[in-house]
Amino acid sequence: MALDVNWAVKWLTLSAQAMAEHRTELIDLDRAIGDSDHGENMDRGFQAVLDKLAETPPETPGAALKLTAMTLMSKVGGAAGPLYGTAFLRAATSLGDATEIDPSALVAALAAARDGIVARGKAEPGDKTMVDAWMPAVEAARTAAEAGGSDVLSVLVAAAEAAEAGAVATDPLVARKGRASYLGERSAGHRDPGAASSALILRAAVGAAA
Repeated sequence: MALDVNWAVKWLTLSAQAMAEHRTELIDLDRAIGDSDHGENMDRGFQAVLDKLAETPPETPGAALKLTAMTLMSKVGGAAGPLYGTAFLRAATSLGDATEIDPSALVAALAAARDGIVARGKAEPGDKTMVDAWMPAVEAARTAAEAGGSDVLSVLVAAAEAAEAGAVATDPLVARKGRASYLGERSAGHRDPGAASSALILRAAVGAAA
């Protein structure tokens, strides 16, 4: 099984649904350690992505991700727009004009997304940011790809599960980056909203392939 443009569009559609469904949860997470707008921004941004996909149906997975990147950069406020925009743009660049994505191309695209987030946000693992979801996700995806041959679904599942565990693992951390870092020790005990939304997006990728 290979992933194609239909998968990419379904992934983005399910991501938009997840942002809508978890909007209040993400707002509450961000209220505790940020400025309360992450859920609202992500919901608005992905609804705009759906509008753009309907206006200009993409012909390749890379084109779908590039359109997503441009839309999120223009529609999502705060740090999330540039971070997610860069992630999707780097992933799109990695995929190029390919019409199908095999496990190795999938891992490369996920790694490119992660590297874009790191480059834009200057965060490292343990800083209590979305990097804490993306770093283990990419490593788990790579391990699954090396073990599973041609099974893209197992790669996606491994990435999503690792991202979810990574998001949970931000709970006890003291933030060292972003607005949450201003709280110092008081940021401990709260989940990072960017890590939480990253886990939702990677889980949506699984749903699109299942």
